[in-house]
Formats: sequence, C-alpha cells, structure tokens
Amino acid sequence: MTGPSDPSRPEPRTASAPSAVAVVGGGRMGAGIAQSFATAGSSVTVVESGAQAAAAALERIAGSLRRAGERGHLDEPAELVAARVSVVPAVDALPPGTELVVEAVPEDATLKARLLRAAEDAVGDTAVLATNTSSLSVTDLAAVLRRPDRFLGMHFFNPVPASALVEIVVAPGTAEHTVRSALEWVRALGKQDVVVKDSPGFASSRLGLALGLEAIRMVEEGVAAPEAIDDAMRLGYKHPMGPLRLTDLVGLDVRLAIAEHLHATLGDRFAPPRLLREKVARGELGQKTGRGFYTW
Repeated sequence: MTGPSDPSRPEPRTASAPSAVAVVGGGRMGAGIAQSFATAGSSVTVVESGAQAAAAALERIAGSLRRAGERGHLDEPAELVAARVSVVPAVDALPPGTELVVEAVPEDATLKARLLRAAEDAVGDTAVLATNTSSLSVTDLAAVLRRPDRFLGMHFFNPVPASALVEIVVAPGTAEHTVRSALEWVRALGKQDVVVKDSPGFASSRLGLALGLEAIRMVEEGVAAPEAIDDAMRLGYKHPMGPLRLTDLVGLDVRLAIAEHLHATLGDRFAPPRLLREKVARGELGQKTGRGFYTW
C-alpha cells in the first residue's frame, strides 16, 4: 500500500487532476469537493435533484469561489472556475468519460449504496468511485459494486477548500492502482493524504470523536464551561480549534450519528453523552441552527 512517506507519491508539481469528476450531493461538503476539483482544472458535474437544490448548490460554489478570489487564493478569475461546474438532476445523467465519482450525501449506508451502484452503472467500469463517508464501512459499501477494486474512501474535511487533509480509506478489495490514482488526485488539489485501512471511524473520526465526546461529558458534569475546555486544548495542546467549537461546526446531529455507529461497532467508550442527545432533540445542532455549545 502506498502511504504518505512513500517516495513514489506524486509531487504537487507533477500530479494531475482528473479531467472529469462527478460529485453526488451538492450540500456543503459536496459543494466544497466540487469547488476544489474545479479549481484544480477538472470539469465537474454535481448531482442534485430539484431545481431549487441545484440552484443553491451552484450559488454555494460560486459564492465560495468569489470569496476565494477576493482573498487572492485563485490563479484565475472565479467566474472561469465556476464555469467548469454543472448540475444534473440524477445519477443516471452523469456524462460518459467521468474519471472519478465522489459520493457526498448524508451518512445513510442504504442511500450511499444505492447511489454508488447507480453511479457505477452510469459511468462504467473504468471510473474510480469514492465515498466521502466519515465513519461508515467502506468494505460494506464496496460489496454492492461490480468492481470493488475501483472503490475506496476519500474522506474530505470541512471546509473542503481550506482543509489540507484527505483521508484515503482502503478496503480489502481496493486495487493498488486505485489507491495510486487517488493519491495523485489529492496531491493535484494541493492537499495532503493519510492512508488508512478500513475500520470503524478510520483514524480521524475515531480519534476526533473520542476527544469531542469526552469534552461533552465534561460540560455535562460541570467540570468547566465550553470556552474553558476549548481554550485548554487550543492553548495547552496547540489544537487550532477546541473540540466543542469543532462539534458546533461539524454539527451535533452529525456527531451523534457517528457516535451511535461507533458505539454499535466499538463499544461503550463511544456511547453518546446524554447532553448531546438532549441538544440534538432540541434542535441545537451547532452553527447551522445558530446554537450548539456556542451561540452563532
């Protein structure tokens, strides 16, 4: 398996982005993935059903590109990059010749499996398929595909355009050439890879969630205020952001879903705290609803 220390990893100056990419799902994560590939020169097709959702996805991407251009983070006008992105209403409308399909829909294994199989039927057996799941089994998702050797996890981080990391998740049936292609594409985006074997929560979600859940338990037990806990990790351990503010950005509902999955697969150390369940039940989901552990 190729890894971050492997000298065969493509250098940024030589890595090439795929010419044609499809992103299934135009929400915040999907839009960020689409923007990143379009910025690297790929033609990107986003799958988003419904005229309102499709328009929102395009505006999400265009707005983010405008802001990136204003900050001097683009090598060409934002309008030219945005013009590389189009939206289709269904997976079966994906264009032939698509080299990479990234599925970026909510963490529902049944939904992901259905869309991945439909994408495989649409683009053929030569494309690489990837899931952006943060915790679900890549091996289980691969089981629904005709070509599991051309499938792996590409776990992007939010916000995608600004994040430096993509976690490459390798299932037992993933072919070496598929991993090599994914590594090259990550480097073409100007990002760093970490390669992990498929396991519950991979590396990033498993470690990040363990810290986040313990921080929530500390709030629940009255150990300290959220700001104090976050400052302790930010100032004492040089984390760029504390675990509770990060939970607000990720979404408390997302964190709860991952915790429930890891609780079922890895045991009680990932049992969701009562406070997390209560906040989600009240609709306090973090930044996207204006309130979580902080008021936004």
